[in-house]
Amino acid sequence: MSADETLLPLTDPLTEEDVRRVLQAAFDEDLDGAGDITSKAVIPADVRFSGVMQARENCIIAGLPVAQRAFLFMDENIRFHAEVNDGAEVSAGQAVAHIEGPARALLAAERTALNILQLLSGMATLTRQYVRAIAGTKAVLLDTRKTIPGLRRLSKYATRMGGAQNHRMGLYDAILIKDNHVAVTGSVAEAVRRAREAEHEQVEVECDTLEQVREAVKAGATRVLLDNMTPDELRQAVDLVAGRAETEASGGVTLENIRAIAETGVDYISTSRITMAAPAIDIGLDWK
Repeated sequence: MSADETLLPLTDPLTEEDVRRVLQAAFDEDLDGAGDITSKAVIPADVRFSGVMQARENCIIAGLPVAQRAFLFMDENIRFHAEVNDGAEVSAGQAVAHIEGPARALLAAERTALNILQLLSGMATLTRQYVRAIAGTKAVLLDTRKTIPGLRRLSKYATRMGGAQNHRMGLYDAILIKDNHVAVTGSVAEAVRRAREAEHEQVEVECDTLEQVREAVKAGATRVLLDNMTPDELRQAVDLVAGRAETEASGGVTLENIRAIAETGVDYISTSRITMAAPAIDIGLDWK
């Protein structure tokens, strides 16, 4: 990295190790050890480019620190100047970054950098729409584990930039008792008891019925996930829980119905749409 280059900060849940792992896999896939054979064939080694990265549609930007590291991965002397911060709302035509350096390295990194920035900005933009849809209610938007394999932390970073909170990162960091766990243990109460016996203080239970909600709360669950319930059922569940546990609505959540779900009084709403159904944002990079 050049002396005048400052790395854009990574924030939770991203780490340098996460980003380097993703970039290494991406460049291994794209360059396969041989590099950019077209640029090597037609562009002299001493040619330099400068370019501007622009949003071609209104969006929430997410992933600029990763894009910067993608270029520096190719050549540490590339200069990358961000014009906005991640999480910023930008308009079509607005510049988000200026880049300058050796042409071959820039072109080798371009597609990977854009792919990541477009994908994460798409997730952040859709997330912001969901967050705005429930503004003024007590409900907090959560993401899920439904993410592209290998991109879990990047995806959850993008949803944070859009205004959501992260649900559990994986199977390792939070207890969530689901129907298969109940099927093996025989009941919701027994599954909760075993989780408690294993010294887990926070225990979330997925409930399909109001009877399961009663059983989960009585057994000591700290959060109940109300799966695919109607707004009327959600209101009944919230009344039934009566503050003894947190409530989370999930399943079938869309932009069209999330407001009605939030107005039932649930504490959280989780949806996979913000990571699995978000269209990539059109972000261009023009070279001089």
